[in-house]
Order: sequence, then C-alpha cells, then structure tokens
Amino acid sequence: MISTIYIEAEIAEHPRTLDILKRFPYASKVACERYGEIFNRKSQNFRLQKKQPALILAKKHKGMVLPTPKQYAIGAEHNYYFSHMLNCLYDCRYCFLQGMFQSAHYVLFINYEDFIEDMHASLEQHNGQAVHFFSGYDCDSLALDPVTNFTDEFLPFFEKNPNALLELRTKSTQTRNLLKRNPIQNCVIAFSFTPDKIASALEHKAPNIEKRLNAIIDLQQAGWQIGLRFDPLIYTKEYKKEYTELFTRLFSRINVDLVHSVSLGSFRLPKAYFRKVEKLYPDEKLFSAPMEEEDNNIGYSAEIRNDMLAFCTNIITQHIPAEKFFPCHETV
Repeated sequence: MISTIYIEAEIAEHPRTLDILKRFPYASKVACERYGEIFNRKSQNFRLQKKQPALILAKKHKGMVLPTPKQYAIGAEHNYYFSHMLNCLYDCRYCFLQGMFQSAHYVLFINYEDFIEDMHASLEQHNGQAVHFFSGYDCDSLALDPVTNFTDEFLPFFEKNPNALLELRTKSTQTRNLLKRNPIQNCVIAFSFTPDKIASALEHKAPNIEKRLNAIIDLQQAGWQIGLRFDPLIYTKEYKKEYTELFTRLFSRINVDLVHSVSLGSFRLPKAYFRKVEKLYPDEKLFSAPMEEEDNNIGYSAEIRNDMLAFCTNIITQHIPAEKFFPCHETV
C-alpha cells in the first residue's frame, strides 16, 4: 500500500517511528529535515499523487489542540480538534482536504505525547468542566489505526479523565483495536454516511454502507457509543427518497439507545477550496449542481439547503430525542 516513507531527522529514532517502519520493510525510506519540504511543495498534483501517496513521519511543533469552529459541537461548551494525521486513505470527491493541501501524501505526527500534554492543559484551563476533543477533521480517525496505534495510545488518557470526551470521526471498519479493549463511555465513534447511490459515486475507496453498518453493530454489541454524521448532505433530484431509505436502513438495525449524537449539515466549501477541487475534477457532476456563494463559502442555495435540512431533521427526530440531535446550521 505504501511504497515510500519520508522520515524527519528529529524523530528518526523515536520508538514509534521505528515500530511503524518495521511494518513496511520493503518501502523506500527517505530522510528529510521537515515534512513541509515534501508536503508543501508548489505545483504538486493532488489527483495524481492520490493514486500512490507516500507516508511522511513527522513531529508537530505547535497547534496540537485547537478550538473548533463555533457550530462544531455535540453538547459541550468547550470544544477542540486535533490532527495526528493530515490527509485520508479515502478519496471522497466532496472532501475539503483536496482543496486545502498541496499534497495527497499522508503525514503522521508521531509525537502523541505532546498532543496528550496539550489536551491535559486544555482540561486544566476549564477547571473540571466538560471538554470535547474531535479527531478526524484533517484525516479519518481509524483508517490507518492498525499502523499508527492511535487509539491504543490516546484512549488511556480519556479513560483517566471522565470530563473529557473523544470523538473519532470515521468511515472506516478498522475497529479491531477498539473491540479488543473494554469500552469507555467518554469516547464516541462517529460514522459518516451518505445514501448508497451517492456513496458509490463520490466516496471512492471508502467501505460501503453495509460494511460501516456492520462495524457499528459490532461496536454497539461491545458497548461502545456511536455517533451518526450526515454531513455533508448531498443534493440530488431524488434526495428525499435516497435519504429516507438511508435513515430507515440505519435506524432499523442499530441500537438507538447507544447512539450518543446525530449531526447534520449541507455540502459547502470555502471558495478557494471549491475552485481548486473543481479544477481537479472538471467533469464531476457534484460541482455542476446549483451552487451559490455566501460568506466566502460555496454551497447549495439557501432554498435547497433549508429544504434538505428540514426534510432530514423531520425524519431523524422521529428516531432520536432532540437532545441528541446537533444540526450544523441555525436555519433549522
């Protein structure tokens, strides 16, 4: 899967680096001073690199834990996100990462202990109040977990700090590390979904809906809390039929009592990201849908957005209590 690994000199002898390198004995190893030398080069082709991304092992020096955007929350007043990785194994056409980054290579920051130290400082800052930490903003939280052992390293911190909650945002079925340990109630494995037809067309390389659903069932049977993330909503002429079928399928098979939260939001990208992705995939039907610019973002018109959000909200709230529902737009 990975044929080239770049390694920052500063962390070349870190135990986590050495352990990861053992997993790829046949990969070419290339030394570098800083990951930006490779990752931030000008004139890289994200679409071309996505066919064979390299892995870059690096150290993150600052900005380990950052405040989330205002509406990015599932019930706590204090919310932070962190990115132990940059970029994703999957290739979803609507993903903002391909508009944000110059490169499709995977960057793994192996200094987990520094992330955990910053999380501890954030908890102390809020003096016993609930604090939520979100993983999966710049990557898929679980897709490379068998290689990175991310969950094994981070979950003990949350186990010791019940005022902290961890959201693992994912489309992955790589749940082995979770299933082999006892569940903790302050961790939410949040699976993203779009309807079957949309997922098949836009979520390249990601596990299909049935596989994700089976992963949810296995996790729930083991006692883990689950989140459902319908963000972004993707418009089609038959979206009402497609999303009705999706919601029916999910809520008829999962344990609703072990659903921690459900969030909802429509497709939108910052204008600069949208234009970049549009150039990468000029024939993609997604970008020819009726779009408008608003507050330097490009997304569906207010009419389409509000109709979709209202329609989906009505169905979702028939299955879960209102306190578990977190729409990402104030218009609903």
